[in-house]
Amino acid sequence: MFEGFYGVFQVGAIIVPLNTRLIPSDYEYILNHSETKVLFVDHELVGHIEPIRENLKTVEKIIVHGQKGDMGWTVSYEEWLARFEKAPVERPKLDENDIATLLYTSGTTGKPKGVMLSHRSNYLHALTTMHHLRVSDRDTLLHILPMFHVNGWGSPFYYTANGATQVCLRKVRPEEIFRKIDTYKVTVMHMAPTVLNSLLQYAESSGFTKQEQDIRIVIAGSAPPPAFVKRVEEELEWEFIQVYGMTEAAPLITTSIIRNTQNDLSKEEKYRLKAKAGYEFIGAEVRVVNEFGEDVTKDGKEIGEVIVRSNTVMEGYLNNKEGTDEVIRNGFYHTGDLAIVDAEGNIEIADRKKDIIISGGENISSIEVESALYDHPAVLEVAVISIPHKKWGETPQAIVVKREGYDVTEEELIAFSRSRLAHFKAPTKVVFKDELPKTASGKIQKVHLRKEYWHETEKFIN
Repeated sequence: MFEGFYGVFQVGAIIVPLNTRLIPSDYEYILNHSETKVLFVDHELVGHIEPIRENLKTVEKIIVHGQKGDMGWTVSYEEWLARFEKAPVERPKLDENDIATLLYTSGTTGKPKGVMLSHRSNYLHALTTMHHLRVSDRDTLLHILPMFHVNGWGSPFYYTANGATQVCLRKVRPEEIFRKIDTYKVTVMHMAPTVLNSLLQYAESSGFTKQEQDIRIVIAGSAPPPAFVKRVEEELEWEFIQVYGMTEAAPLITTSIIRNTQNDLSKEEKYRLKAKAGYEFIGAEVRVVNEFGEDVTKDGKEIGEVIVRSNTVMEGYLNNKEGTDEVIRNGFYHTGDLAIVDAEGNIEIADRKKDIIISGGENISSIEVESALYDHPAVLEVAVISIPHKKWGETPQAIVVKREGYDVTEEELIAFSRSRLAHFKAPTKVVFKDELPKTASGKIQKVHLRKEYWHETEKFIN
């Protein structure tokens, strides 16, 4: 896939990175919808394509990495590549506004949408992101974030542009990550909070020794609690950098890196700031607005929707003008994320619109409840969702994975959360599971958790 980011563009084609954890019918839809002509697939995943290959309408060739010899309907990647001369190909005639990457969203509310990003969008995103993340040729990046996930947040572009060393990772295993950190003197990694949590647990159980090199961790996904930031910076001694974005914006648009004017803050205050989405990237105009399109009050209380206008916002959804017009209005992309803004203009994500729990007319942020529960030493992972309630319509429920060696009851966690939250926000029920369902990038899939409790109703209340 890493080679693909360069080979595909060198011939003027469009790259369509595919999530490796989809099912065959998902691949069938995406490949047909995108009118893909050539499919590159790893030998471990070719079994997902075989059942649907007769249904692929536009695919002309399937090239398999790691396969020895041609297999009738597939071609060996290594042998195919060896047939060509090593001389550089002639640069194709491209306009900066031509589509470079086509990225399909997860499709939790219907069929996946194809997000079109131009060469210009990817290029300008690389320039702004490498500035904010302080990327240089002295860096060694370990690719933990899957490269199919919004082009690995564009990382192959800006680390390559700076001449940084890049180390690939086939599977996300904590022991292998730490081995590569030590072997290759890794200085920077991008990942979801759940992956970082697994590294913390591994370091705690296996005896962690601090690396000689400085390491910074770039995190996006669900908002982390300040206690989580503290553990990373004090136990691992890694710099924690929170960023925020979405596929439709290429993706990153804000960061929480501490600014020079904030150096006098206490450690605890800095951890609190670092847990926020933060302030906008250069080249991005990020606002939080109410239902009338007016900016919310910068009081850290009024909730509004995050909208963004930037050079990196998508050209639109492929063959879906209605869907495009629904989210891009008056030049701004409407994210569907709800947030508050503090007095200094720092944005803090309150929740996704669909994850806000409305119980008895009161809005409850599932992120706020999760953050309170993460303070309990027995909680390794937690997801808070809404479940049906006859009186209140819906009520918060916590689904908890316990830390190894700890025991805690439902009653204890409810009481613990009520000691830190308004009582109406505390979960009314806690269930325990061995693990939580996650996407390939490590995000907890709340939609799957909710289905278990809402299958007998006509729809999710929210």
